[in-house]
Formats: sequence, structure tokens, C-alpha cells
Amino acid sequence: MPAVGAPVRHPGSRVRYTAGTVPTAAVAFDFSPLIRFGDQAVRLETVVLALGILGSLLVAALIAARTPVADDRGAFVQGERLRVDDLVFIVLATIPGAVVGGRIGQVLVHLDYYGAHPGAIVDPGRGSLELGLAVVGGALTGTYAARLLGESGGRWLHVAAIPTLLAIAVGKLALALGGAGQGMPSDLPWATSYVGAGPWDSLLAAVPSHPAQLYEAAATAVILLLVVVLLAAGRFARRDGSVFFVAVASWAVARAVVAATWRDAPVAGPLRADQLVSLAVAVGCVVAATLVGRRAPAQRLAMPEPAWPDPETRPRF
Repeated sequence: MPAVGAPVRHPGSRVRYTAGTVPTAAVAFDFSPLIRFGDQAVRLETVVLALGILGSLLVAALIAARTPVADDRGAFVQGERLRVDDLVFIVLATIPGAVVGGRIGQVLVHLDYYGAHPGAIVDPGRGSLELGLAVVGGALTGTYAARLLGESGGRWLHVAAIPTLLAIAVGKLALALGGAGQGMPSDLPWATSYVGAGPWDSLLAAVPSHPAQLYEAAATAVILLLVVVLLAAGRFARRDGSVFFVAVASWAVARAVVAATWRDAPVAGPLRADQLVSLAVAVGCVVAATLVGRRAPAQRLAMPEPAWPDPETRPRF
């Protein structure tokens, strides 16, 4: 915490406090972010994030078991479903793509720092991963792995739509349990602060601020619900991956809106670097969904051709 009497203000925020007189937010979190087991401790956000990932994988397995495979012509094969055991290999394949994509996004968002310290680009101890391009990178390498396994990448993207949104929503909720992801200082009635001993992941955690991580979690949950409703209504019946592109594009737009409350400084007019990356992801997903939608629709089921009798040999009535 800053010294008593020091000004507390973040660029872009109109709210200014003096340390020692910082008001308590209407929503003040006062709990320990640590779960202790004797002399050992684990962060609460880590536990919730792990449970969220596990839940997302279980949901993916359930959807895969209900998703039909397709033949070389793109027609659904009756009685055949995606192999759930392939899910393990595809998930593992998403990790390097997510790491590389997330790191590229991190460099783009903080280009001034990494331009001055190029060695930090490959140093995992300096900086983290940007979520938007991490999702894109993971989708690319996961799709490539699916093709190597002889499966349709589009159908596995169809499987991934709901689990991806679920993992993001839970992940953002987990950030709030660790005090990470706070936005700019705010005097709004729903501003949040962390008054417990911590340790918290945000700087100036006691300053009432926009709960940006909860904004994104709520927006992602709404998009998830809409996707579920659309799927239940029979939309995206082709299972060609278009639902994944629609879901990620919607989330990226919501993320760009929420990022207006983040603590990063604008880089292009009123836009922050994260907003530019999120909008680029949204545009890319819209283009991908358009290209996928132009493909000829697959047949519902691959049925054998009927064996019509030869008119010359057919018995007369």
C-alpha cells in the first residue's frame, strides 16, 4: 500500500483518493485467498480454476459422445460418434498453441516494454499470456491435431464451443477470488475492493474499483446461455465449427467492451491494446464463420443407395 497521504489515482480514472483515507467499497471482500493444509497453502483461485477446467473437459466429453462423425463427402455416418479418447490428445495439442498465441498477444499488448526488453519475450517469468490470442492459438493446434487423428476439425470445434466459454467464465470468476483483474478505480455503487490480509493479486486492492473480471465473467455466462439455447433450438445442425466462431466472436466483442474499464492506458484514441486485439479476434472469427457457412451443406445421414429392381426383369402384377 502507498504511504499515508500519497495520492492514489490511475491514468484514465477521474477518481482520486488519498492513501489512509481510501473509502471502503460497498462490495468489500474480506476473506483469505489461501486454503491451508498444515504448513502448505494453495490459492483459492487455483482450486476453482482447476475445477472449472475439469468441468469443461467433462462437458466436452459428453458433447463429443453425441456428435456424429462424417465421411469423406462430409455426410454424417449413422451410428458413429466422435471418439472421446481422442479428446485427450486434442486437449494436449491445444496447450502449445495457446501458450504461443497468448505470448504473442502479450507482446502486442505491451509492445513498448518488450521492444525495450526483447529478451523478456521468451522469459516465462516476465509477463503472462493474453487470453484472446491464446484461445485462437489453442483452436488452431487443436484443429490440426484432430485432422492428424483423421477427424473433422470443424466437428471438434463444434464440441469446443460450450466448454471454451465455460472455462473462460469460471476462470474470470476465479480471478475475483484472488483479487486479480480489478479495473480502474471507481466510485460506482457496485465497485469492489479487497480489505482482507491477502495476499491479493492486484495492486491497490483496497481501492474501490470496477470489478472488470466479474463483468467479463457475467458477459461470458450470458453468451454461453445464448449458445446453449441456439443449439437446443436446432441451430448449427451441420456441426461444422461455425458455432465456435460465433461464440468466440461474441465473447471477444464483450471482452473489448469490458476492457474499457481496465487499468491499461489507451494506445489508439480511446482504445486500449487489449481492445484492439479482441476486436481483431472477433473480426477473424466472423470471417471464418462466413467461409465455413459457404460450404455445401452436408447430408444428414450417409444412407445406402436403394436397390431398385430392373424394369425388364421385374415380375408383372
